[in-house]
Amino acid sequence: MSTKTRGYTFAFLAIVIFSLQDAISKHLGGAYPPIFITMIRFWAFAAFAVVMARRGAGSLRQAAATKWPLLQWLRGVLLATQIVLVITSFKLVGLAHSQAIFSAGPIMVALLSMPLLGERVGWRRWSAITIGLIGVLVILKPEGEGFDLGVVVPLAAALTFALYVIATRYVSRDDSAMTSFLYTGIGGAVVMTLVGPFFWVTFSPTDSIWMLLLCFTGISSHYFLIRAYDVLDAAAVQPIMYLQLVFASVLGTTIFGETLGVNVVLGSVIVVAAGIFTIWRESVIARRLAKKTMAENVTA
Repeated sequence: MSTKTRGYTFAFLAIVIFSLQDAISKHLGGAYPPIFITMIRFWAFAAFAVVMARRGAGSLRQAAATKWPLLQWLRGVLLATQIVLVITSFKLVGLAHSQAIFSAGPIMVALLSMPLLGERVGWRRWSAITIGLIGVLVILKPEGEGFDLGVVVPLAAALTFALYVIATRYVSRDDSAMTSFLYTGIGGAVVMTLVGPFFWVTFSPTDSIWMLLLCFTGISSHYFLIRAYDVLDAAAVQPIMYLQLVFASVLGTTIFGETLGVNVVLGSVIVVAAGIFTIWRESVIARRLAKKTMAENVTA
């Protein structure tokens, strides 16, 4: 098996497991507080992050060394908050509809990268952002009796995740990926432990098994995603991530009895197309800047 084939295999496994993880989250979120579920999940994730950091950086102290401690902790808080919003949105608007809105994440990242990262966006990406936002409006259907105020929650989840990605890009200028991964797990576990016990409940024996499975899927999905990024760049991995929307639609309609309106399907197609173009264009710009920097270093 070639290196790229192995990378795509890891990415596909991550997407399948992410989809199962979402289905379990929807099941548990219908009976238990999302904050409590997220706390248990982050305890497992933090333990996994510590193990990975020790293996990847040689020592925990070395992995924890960062030039952006406050921003790194904030990243953990943002991701934990996003997961709480995700589980809540599954309960309010459904698995498939929520994932359709989440697919606007790359569009939001591109939009926020201008004021927060100082990135320049040309007319091509501006066009993709505009088209993507139109797709979001089609999904939301904000007119007449079709608008559901519950969609504010998945919108907030998508925005929170976009801020998390922006913060990750910012700290990556100085910190390693393993350092960021460690703080994601530890930061999320700490903030959830501060609030989660107030929502403590007892799982039924069956749901205890589902919670253990949720922790396992959370760890394994991130592991496979890390392995995918080891051999593939973001422009190759991100389009595969949109398969999660397809899997969510299948699981939502077949297992949870959800229905997809024409506006959700059409809007999803528009958003995914705009997102893939945005990601591709960002990779083109990044490669161009890398070549320019290399040429400048050679001439210097």
